[in-house]
Amino acid sequence: MPRPPHILIAGGGTGGHVYPAIAIADAIKARRPEARVVFAGTKDRLEATAVPQAGYALHHITVSGFQRDLSVRNLRFPIELAKGLIQSWRLVGAIEPDVAVGTGGYVSGPVLLAAWLRRRPIVIQEQNAYAGVTNRLLSMLASRIHLAFDEARDWVPADRAVVSGNPTRAQLVNTDLAKARDVLDIPDDAHVLLAFGGSLGSEALNSAMEQHIDALLDDPAVHVLWQTGSQYYDALSDRVAEHPRLHLMKYIDRMEVAYAAADLVLCRAGAITCSELMVTGTPSILVPSPNVVADHQTKNARAMERVGAARVLPEPNLTDRLIDTVRELLDDPEARCSMAEAARHEARPEAADRIADDVLALADTHRHR
Repeated sequence: MPRPPHILIAGGGTGGHVYPAIAIADAIKARRPEARVVFAGTKDRLEATAVPQAGYALHHITVSGFQRDLSVRNLRFPIELAKGLIQSWRLVGAIEPDVAVGTGGYVSGPVLLAAWLRRRPIVIQEQNAYAGVTNRLLSMLASRIHLAFDEARDWVPADRAVVSGNPTRAQLVNTDLAKARDVLDIPDDAHVLLAFGGSLGSEALNSAMEQHIDALLDDPAVHVLWQTGSQYYDALSDRVAEHPRLHLMKYIDRMEVAYAAADLVLCRAGAITCSELMVTGTPSILVPSPNVVADHQTKNARAMERVGAARVLPEPNLTDRLIDTVRELLDDPEARCSMAEAARHEARPEAADRIADDVLALADTHRHR
């Protein structure tokens, strides 16, 4: 019996890197249950819990990022980079992957470099409209580069790049508004605003929401789903008065229900969030974080706005323009319908399947050499 394909996946640090990696792994296993899929990541970031919970083995790699400001932590960078490369070299030798897949984050660097040095094909998946430093460097060695946004072609070798979209959770597809609102105890004819700033929350979004929540709820048709994030919930729940049309939550476990119930979303412009908005066809007001590398959230948001799927509200204008922008869209069903159609047109719900097919094809080619 021929050996099943061995796939090594590296990506970590944030959900934007980890969850696409898990989605790709799931798609690979759905196609080839016999495939051996293992992960490389750090022992103290999100992947340390998320990957084992998804049912995959995680091998720890020592890695740290280079600080762009003057920091004593940079003195440790060469040592940890060398240690990570040695660990990655040994890991690739032990696993003998037919393909190594990187979804970004510092850990992708040494793992995919070691795989390439051991003459294994590597595949990169870039979530943002602006390719990160690690992926830009690795793209020079990659057999295939899967992009979420066409704008990212400017940062990688175009002859090996394909726009596949971001892998997203399968549960997001085919959600039902009526059922979602029944779960949340919200009337079918309500105008629902979903506001969130990621799992940890956004101080800027929370501050603007706190300032304007009374004005938003002045409209008796408006219901607000507000995910504060874990570090802000306790303080906000003490300060914000309870209201029957306000659903204040620390974290939303079932985002597919929240998206399905929402008429409009107010959120950051992380790559995975943007892809989820497109897959669910949810109109959005995007507030890019100014505190990210190369201002990549603004690039994501402008790409969404360019196709008519979202409005961009820069953070400096958030407090002054929040009410008018939200009311304008909640009161204009035709505009929201147009945004929803534009979002769905750009969506690529098959992204994980397409990447998995490519990875398995490369694996089969490598195994039969």
